[in-house]
Amino acid sequence: MYLLGIDIGSSSVKASLIDGQTGNCLSSAYYPKQEMKIMALKAGWAEQEPLQWWENLKMAIHDVLAASKIEPGKIDSIGISYQMHGLVLVDKNHEVLRPSIIWCDSRAAVYGNQAFGEIGEEVCLTNLLNSPGNFTASKLKWVKENEPELYSRIYKIMLPGDYIAMKLSGEIKTTASGLSEGILWNFKENKVANLLLDYYGFEKSFIPEIVPTFSVQGLVNAKAAAETGLAEGTKISYRAGDQPNNALSLNVLNPGEIATTAGTSGVVYGVSGEVKYDPYSRVNTFAHVNHTVDSTRLGVLLCINGTGILNSWLNKTIGNKAFSYEEMNRKAAEVAIGSEGLSILPFGNGAERVLQNKNIGAQISGLGFNTHNEAHLFRAAQEGIVFSFKYGMEIMEGIGLKAQVIRAGKANMFLSPIFRETLAGISGATIELYNTDGSIGAARGAGIGSGYYTSANEAFSSLKKLEIVLPEPTLKSQYEDAYQNWKLQLDKYI
Repeated sequence: MYLLGIDIGSSSVKASLIDGQTGNCLSSAYYPKQEMKIMALKAGWAEQEPLQWWENLKMAIHDVLAASKIEPGKIDSIGISYQMHGLVLVDKNHEVLRPSIIWCDSRAAVYGNQAFGEIGEEVCLTNLLNSPGNFTASKLKWVKENEPELYSRIYKIMLPGDYIAMKLSGEIKTTASGLSEGILWNFKENKVANLLLDYYGFEKSFIPEIVPTFSVQGLVNAKAAAETGLAEGTKISYRAGDQPNNALSLNVLNPGEIATTAGTSGVVYGVSGEVKYDPYSRVNTFAHVNHTVDSTRLGVLLCINGTGILNSWLNKTIGNKAFSYEEMNRKAAEVAIGSEGLSILPFGNGAERVLQNKNIGAQISGLGFNTHNEAHLFRAAQEGIVFSFKYGMEIMEGIGLKAQVIRAGKANMFLSPIFRETLAGISGATIELYNTDGSIGAARGAGIGSGYYTSANEAFSSLKKLEIVLPEPTLKSQYEDAYQNWKLQLDKYI
């Protein structure tokens, strides 16, 4: 039997089909071929049309089925990974009411910060494990205050993955893990966070039916089968936000294990077996995919909004698309550690939680017209991204999560030797790179949820380690000097 994984990103939508027995990926496809449009009608806003995700997904599934030549009826189940924290609103006819307010939209921070103060910081942290901040619940509060007529027509609220599952099955459901991403889950009471619903004045009926992360959550209906080419009745048996799913894809399920990814945004995600949180909510704690009442498994998440998007901006703007990313990496390698005093703060993609929801923008410091060229900019960007990881990882260490080994898929920024060597050098951690990505991880998650696999160990028995990057002790002081120079620049803005 075969397993289909779907990954709904903000840049593209990807589908992958794996052989359940061998774990081998038979075919993958993504759409669009250029980055998906993010609408920003005002500074700090970021929206996407949910129907755009669905249309791109249909094309990706069609390509996967055509390339693999697998009969759709032999696909056992489907898993869904999705961009976290987005807000999708539908009416009673399941029609989308407005574009989704996605993860990097910072308009709602003022409501979340106010809630944090008025509900009480201690109450929020001990029950929600986070400030309401700029997460999904606060985005809904923005809609209530600014679009009251539209708000009055809401039937259900969803995360992006819930919307895709609805399009496939016709049913609206969610998970406790997903609700925790939106700060809509009370960990102390192990139920929907009524304290926040009541404070914001939300109708409790807005919350969909809650199903386990690993379970048969619905079946592909006739309409979706006709649109996608999938077989009617195929099981939908797993859904998770992209970062918990990235951790799953790397078999990061137990306390002390750490996963990272560096796509449009960058994330370091560690699993804790204890209830821990940062008192300033600079790193955030959510229910991991295998969290239960009897077995605490919480994901502590550091998110840096401006990661791959900075590299992409440099490629388009500085390089005028004349360089491939491989060429940018080669040029960056020509420059010494520290980029000859050039520093880049990569915070140009909205408010940053690690900076307590401040939006300081990206900053280039120390630029010398007679010293620096595009190669220095390329290296300084990669170093700046890694140093922002290090800055957040120091906060994670403060709540007991220190990286000894970091697992990542060999993709996106991890394709760059400069990036991975700098991360190993400044963190002191060993980097392990694997043959996986979000869509493949979601396919394995589907196999766990449907019962095709008897355990996670069986699901990940074919996971292959591609490369190990060890920290270079002789370069430690150079990395540390460059990091301290970078922090001096950051201190000017925070």
